[in-house]
Amino acid sequence: MSPATLAGCGALMLWAFLALLSRLAAGIPPLQLTAMGFAIGGTVALAVVVARGEARSLAQPPLAWAHGVGGLFGYHALYFLAFALAPAVEVNLINYLWPLLIVLLSAPIRGMRLGPARLMGVALGFAGCALIVGPGASFPPEAVPGFLAAAGCAVVWAVYSVAAGTPRLVRVPTEAVAGFCLATAALATVLHLAFEHTVVPDAGQWLAVLGLGLGPVGAAFFLWDVGMKRGDPRLLGTLAYAVPVASTLLLIAGGEGEMSWRVGLATLLVAGGGFIAARAR
Repeated sequence: MSPATLAGCGALMLWAFLALLSRLAAGIPPLQLTAMGFAIGGTVALAVVVARGEARSLAQPPLAWAHGVGGLFGYHALYFLAFALAPAVEVNLINYLWPLLIVLLSAPIRGMRLGPARLMGVALGFAGCALIVGPGASFPPEAVPGFLAAAGCAVVWAVYSVAAGTPRLVRVPTEAVAGFCLATAALATVLHLAFEHTVVPDAGQWLAVLGLGLGPVGAAFFLWDVGMKRGDPRLLGTLAYAVPVASTLLLIAGGEGEMSWRVGLATLLVAGGGFIAARAR
C-alpha cells in the first residue's frame, strides 16, 4: 500500500472517532463546539500552509469560499446539534446516509447513471435507518429534532462532496481548506454569541475539543485529499464504508450506546448498502 493510500486510511480512522469525541464534548453548545474545533484545526492548518510557502492558495473566488465554508459549517453545526438532541448511535447511523446520497445526487448533478445495483445499495441504506427510527424502534419523542438534524447534515455533506467535483470547484487546492476552517470558526463564533450561552469546558471537554480540532475536523481533511489525489481512490472508497461500523462500535465501547440486534442489523445495512453502491459499475 502506497504512502498516499495510507494517508487516506488515516483520514478514515480519524473520522471514525468523530462521533465519540462529539459525545465526550457533550454539554458544549453546538455552535460553540463548531467554533472551537475549527479554530484549532484551522490554526494548525494555516501554520502548516504558511510554513510551506503556499499562503497564496487562500486567495480563492467567492464561489469556492461559499462552497467550502457552507459545507464545513453546515455539516458540522447540524452534526453537533444532532448529537446534543438525540441518542448517539442512531444519530451516527443516520448521518452515514451521506455516501448513499452522494450516489443519488451524482446522477442529476454530474450526469452519472444510477443503475439497479446502486439503487439497491441506496435502498438498503435507507432500510437500515428506517430500522432504528421507524415503527418498533425505541427512542424518546424529543429526539426527533436530533434525527432531522442528522438527516440534514447527511444532505449537506453529500451536496458539498458532489459539488466539489464540478468543473468550477475541482481545481481549488487543498491548502485553501485552512482558510475555510478559520472562516467556519468565525461564522460559528458570531452565531454562537448571538444565539447560545457560552459554556466553559472542563478538562475532559477540552481534551475532546482538542481531539476534534487536531483530528476529524483538522488533519483528516488534508490526509483524505492526499489519498484521493495520489493514492488508490478505489480502495479508499471501498474502505470508507467500514467507517460507520467502526464509529458505531467506538460509541458503544465508550459507553455512549448499547448493542442490540436492531443496531447491529441497521449498521450492516447502512455500511453494506454503501459498499454495494460504491462497487457497482
